[in-house]
Amino acid sequence: MKKLITVLMLVFVALIVAACGGQTPSSAAQPAPAKTAPTAASEGLQGKKTLIAYFTYSGTTERAAQDAQKIIGGDLFKIATVNPYPSAYRECTEVAKAEMQNDARPALQGTLPDKQNYDVIFIGYPIWWHQAPMAVFSFIEKSNLSGKTVVLFCTSGGSDISETLPKLHDALNKKNAKVIDGITVNRPQGIDEWLNKLGYKK
Repeated sequence: MKKLITVLMLVFVALIVAACGGQTPSSAAQPAPAKTAPTAASEGLQGKKTLIAYFTYSGTTERAAQDAQKIIGGDLFKIATVNPYPSAYRECTEVAKAEMQNDARPALQGTLPDKQNYDVIFIGYPIWWHQAPMAVFSFIEKSNLSGKTVVLFCTSGGSDISETLPKLHDALNKKNAKVIDGITVNRPQGIDEWLNKLGYKK
């Protein structure tokens, strides 16, 4: 009789626990997955009016922009300063460093493209002192980018694009642009692989 009562009590306790809906670690709510950067396929970028703007010093970024254009199409625009940077590498790095320390905005040559003619704007640049050159910020701040999709890419011998993103994001957010982070192009086929992942096809 005592055994029967004990069994009935255990069943009763189990029913109370089940009714309370107690959670185990495996059933607890899991954190939401991290958001991934949108792709051209999901954003429908391919086929839209596109501008590929780039700043180049040695020609490496210009070649990357030209390679991208072969796949993307669109128009190319070279971001160039009124006062050219010194051709001597060491002297150029000193000028670039001084500009960054002063948060300078060097004047740009010519008339900037009318951004109203474009839906998507790629911006390419070399990495100088772990940042985008100040000429890129001149371009951003003088451009109407509200509602535009901006895709970033860079060239570098060793640094990664991630180092440059905080300041660029800050500048682009102020212009109400939608940003898609790109890659650091360190090899010729890098552009093709990246754009294919974004949904662009030749």
